[in-house]
Parts: sequence; structure tokens; C-alpha cells
Amino acid sequence: MKVLIRTDASFEIGTGHVMRCLTLAQALRERGAWCRFVCRAHPGHPIDKIRQQGFEVHVLPYHADWQPVEARPAHAAWLGADWATDAEETKIGTGGNESVPPGADSLREVGAGGKENVPPGAESPRKLGAGGTAPDWLIIDHYGIDARWEAALRPFVKRILVIDDLADRAHDCDLLLDQNLGRQTQDYADLAPHAQLLLGPRYALLRSEFAQWRTYSLGRRERPQLKRLLISMGGVDKDNVTGRVLAGLRHCDLPKDTEITVVLGKNAPWINAVKAQAEQLPWPTRVLVDVDNMAELLAQSDLAIGAAGSSAWERCCLGVPTVQVVLAENQASIHSALLTAGAVLPWSLSSSSFGAAQPLSLASIEQKTLRDISVAASRICDGQGVTRVADSMMRMHDENQPAV
Repeated sequence: MKVLIRTDASFEIGTGHVMRCLTLAQALRERGAWCRFVCRAHPGHPIDKIRQQGFEVHVLPYHADWQPVEARPAHAAWLGADWATDAEETKIGTGGNESVPPGADSLREVGAGGKENVPPGAESPRKLGAGGTAPDWLIIDHYGIDARWEAALRPFVKRILVIDDLADRAHDCDLLLDQNLGRQTQDYADLAPHAQLLLGPRYALLRSEFAQWRTYSLGRRERPQLKRLLISMGGVDKDNVTGRVLAGLRHCDLPKDTEITVVLGKNAPWINAVKAQAEQLPWPTRVLVDVDNMAELLAQSDLAIGAAGSSAWERCCLGVPTVQVVLAENQASIHSALLTAGAVLPWSLSSSSFGAAQPLSLASIEQKTLRDISVAASRICDGQGVTRVADSMMRMHDENQPAV
């Protein structure tokens, strides 16, 4: 099975879309699929990280002076080109359009070291040119893409999966995944009337390591304590919310033996400033960059302070009590749903620091509160979502194969 994935990351977009697509691509690769990414080279892109994991990347050029002329969809600016241009450039990745735009020779560049990701028995990606085989699936995880773009690509692919969180625009797809808590079928009744829907955190795209650490993590919370604190605001944190959290912590009466871990992505623009702040805290504080053991770090933490993005489902899977922060408008609905479910404690960015506009003394959080939050969070997501999504894609693919 051949899969093309259109997604982006940047300082503005963050890394969540690419990271969850990588998780799904790895699950599909384990099932024998070949996957290729299509990404625009926005500032802060993680294309090297995708290639390091063995996936080919079809790179679209970045135009620094481009501005959207249309107001729809709401995140049109995140695409980095008008939708028709982006669709035409993406067709090259499908082998459906042989016209290569000026200066785009690099679009056919393969993975690091020229090593291609072709599992045994899979067809070489170089056969995807004219006269080759169209991708079996096109996965789209991008707020700047709507039904017009998807309809333009449909003749060049067999099926389309859209990953969405907003339910704010129409889609032309066969399968739609929205992993947010509280999402209802009627939210997409008019937006994707012909799609099969996968809704809710039971379909959250988490790496397998989170399911592997779930039993250990839930077990150690039967006797909650507050000694290990983990802070992570996603892969970019362009506004240095981490720094604001560290500044606020200085006013908290945490025990002297509290251990603090801060996790940042390698493209985070405030790494040095955060490290300098960490050295000034009265508790031992380590700053880790671009970790590959996030599930282990969370499982060994007693409380997390984190954003209401995709990482919220990671913390739910491990039952980690969380003080949650809304970093962007699209995180508001996730935050509200988790708050209603009793699965997080809130902190508002309108506060200049902890203890200011919205006081919060971490040391006064009772053990019962930590336990209740952990139980509520753990019931929301079990970490098996990527298996369910990958199996659904494989099943739909197999159902449409000719009988032998």
C-alpha cells in the first residue's frame, strides 16, 4: 500500500501535525505500507527529523513574501501558497503531474543519504511517476486545506484521509479523523457528508511507547505525591510560555526536594533563555531538548504543566495530573472539554505569573485531587488510537482490492 502525507510544521504552526502523522506513518510502515511526506519548507520545519526516521520527503518551496488573498479557510496563511498552487505542487509528489515548477528540482530529493524506505514486497516509490501506480491513500493534516484542494487531488489518489480538529470547513474525503474529546457526528454532517468518521480520543495518534508505559504510570499514581514536575509547551513554544511558567514557579512554596524537568524541541527559539532561568531556580531543574523518551519522562512525573494541544492525549493515556495552558485559539475546545471532564487543572495566560491574576499554589494540591484527575484523564484515552486508525485504513484498502 502506498501512502502520501501532506502536512506542515513551522514556528507558527507548531510540530503537532507532523508528529502525529509520523506516528501514523510508522504504524502503516509496520503493516507493509510505503509512505512519503509532502511538506513546505517553512521556517522551523522538521524535515530532517522526518528523514531521520526513514521517510522520503517531497519538499515544497517556501515563499517568504507570500500573503493569502482569500479569508478562507481561517488558517489559509499556514499553507504558504494559494490552495491551487499548493495542490499542483503536491500532484508532483503523487506522480500525477509531470510539470516541475521552476527551481523545484529538489522536489524529487529522497531521504537522508539517498536511502529509500521501501519495505519488502512494496513497490519502489520511483514507480509513482507517470504510468506508475497512484497512491492508495492521501493523508491530509493541515488547517489550511479544504474541500477544493482535496477535490483537485482526488483524481490522482485512490482514497483520502483528513485529520482535523476544528470542524470549520468542508472536506472531500473518504475517512475523517478528529481525535478531540466531545466531537459529535453532527459536527461533520454538512462538512464531510460522505466520509466515514473516526471521532474522539480513542483514535488519538499516540506513539506505541505511551501504551507501553500506561500500566506502570497508572500504578504509581495509586499513592499520589508531588515531587517530580514536568513542564512542556510543545515542540516550538514560540512565545516562551515555558519561561513564564518558570518565573511563576519561583513564587510557589514547593518542597525543597522537588525535581523539575523542562522539555523543549530543538527548534524552540528560547532554549538558552530557559536554561538560564532554570539555573536560578531553588530546586534541581534540568532542561532536555528534543527527547525521544517522552512517555517515560511523563510516566515518572507526578504533575505536568503543558499545553492543550495533541500532547494532552499523551498525558491522559498515562493518567498524569496536569495544569493545562491554552496556547492557541484551536486549543480552547480541547481545554474546555478536559476541564469539564475533571481531567486537568487550568492556568490562564492572562496571568503574568503563577500567583498573580489566577493564583495557583501547586504545593496545596491535595493527594485526592491528584488521584481524581489521574483517574478521569486515564478514562479518556487508552493509547491504542493509532492501531485503530491504521487498521481502518488497511481494512478499507483490502476491501477494494480485486479478488485473487
